[in-house]
Amino acid sequence: MKKIIILIAFGFLFQNAIAENGNDSISKFSFAFKSSAFKSLKCDACGSATGGSMGFSSMLSSNFIGLRYFYQRYESRDGIFANSPKIAEHFNTIQIWTRIPITEKLQLSAFVPYHSHNRKLTAGNRDISGIGDITILGMATVYETKSDSATFSHKLQLGGGLKIPTGEYRSSNNEGTVNPGFQLGSGSLDYVLAAEYVLKTKNIGFNAMLNYNLKTENNKEYKFGNQLNYGGTFFTLYKLKKVRLMPQLGLAGEVYESNRQHDQYLPDTSGDILFSKFGIETGLDNFSLGLNAMIPISQNLTGGNVDAKYRWSVNLNYTL
Repeated sequence: MKKIIILIAFGFLFQNAIAENGNDSISKFSFAFKSSAFKSLKCDACGSATGGSMGFSSMLSSNFIGLRYFYQRYESRDGIFANSPKIAEHFNTIQIWTRIPITEKLQLSAFVPYHSHNRKLTAGNRDISGIGDITILGMATVYETKSDSATFSHKLQLGGGLKIPTGEYRSSNNEGTVNPGFQLGSGSLDYVLAAEYVLKTKNIGFNAMLNYNLKTENNKEYKFGNQLNYGGTFFTLYKLKKVRLMPQLGLAGEVYESNRQHDQYLPDTSGDILFSKFGIETGLDNFSLGLNAMIPISQNLTGGNVDAKYRWSVNLNYTL
């Protein structure tokens, strides 16, 4: 019954998202339908992220529905010239997220974001807000340690999904600026290939992930570059009387190919970034609370014209 209620709720949200954006962004597309700790399926160099590299599932709760807020801060140039002044950019996202078991070895995840972004331009502030691109992912367990007595347990999942263009894309949002990610959505139907591996022994473990995003051209003849995301996280679980605590520490990286417009590559739109990441999750009964932060170690975004400062998130989940 819980699964049915959640699927109906997401269907209602998805229908409203389509109605809000009209027929432009979705009528050309048909669509079909993660697993723990998947990282940003869409950053688009930089900012308009579904997950902002903050993770796409709780490592404490296998199956859940929850609400998450995450924040990203950037500095970019207000203009296309080397001496253009730098401006602050703030990206805020509130997201409904869930992971539901379909069968013993198949899980379905969905993410419905609402964005509110702000730029402090020299000529005044610019604000955009609205629903973002909805992402739906299916992950299948292809290998899992069976023996309960094994010193180490292993789990490998493979899968994929779609990022659906329910968020609005406006070319005018990027006029005269160097950050192409100041958008509510990419305006394109994108495909995701994903893999995750988890190694555990007693209360200590390691999570590794890899995903690749194949992006398509939107109806404005703009195409964000394909994106590779990778990461590794160490975690440990402490069980107190009623509370569970799980500290986490690791690294995450993102690599972007060049964007294209009118089938021409755009200069200074590729890049890469490496983050340190740390966080903690705490669980009490069916509820869990998570806090995560990411700080850049090295970066080269849009030819050095955009600097990522930091990202952080907080989430509250209910275990199904």
